[in-house]
Amino acid sequence: MLHPGDQAPFFSLPDADMEQFALAALIGHHHAVVYFYPRDDTPGCTMEALEFTDLQSEFDQADTHVIGISRDSCSSHGVFRDRHGITIHLLSDSDGETCESYGVWREKEAHGEKRMGIVRSTFVIDRQGWIRHALYDVKPKGHAIEVLHLVRALPSD
Repeated sequence: MLHPGDQAPFFSLPDADMEQFALAALIGHHHAVVYFYPRDDTPGCTMEALEFTDLQSEFDQADTHVIGISRDSCSSHGVFRDRHGITIHLLSDSDGETCESYGVWREKEAHGEKRMGIVRSTFVIDRQGWIRHALYDVKPKGHAIEVLHLVRALPSD
């Protein structure tokens, strides 16, 4: 598990258009919100992505790039993005390495059955690449506005 004050693990992953996106490219220039979600096109994940999309201009004003990561494929992300008009970056961690490095790939129990999956989690990362907030097991409804408040409270450096 990661904690505030930890260096954010760097990653380079493909987006919905199969173009590589590297967290390192933001360091020194922008804050980042990196959120992990279980699956494209499920009710909670759709709600969360749409709430971040609805606040996109406010995150932009706060000089913050919002990135959603799941283990779904790039093509799944593309369909999800286009179907719902999602404007934030959706990245594919198909091998799960980034999920592991952020501590979000865990055993979960649903309907009495245990299985591995992504624990919905969000990380607020400052311009220097330090984790300022590590939020595990979040609920999607209203989460984006809570994260925006955390971002607005970051020092302007």
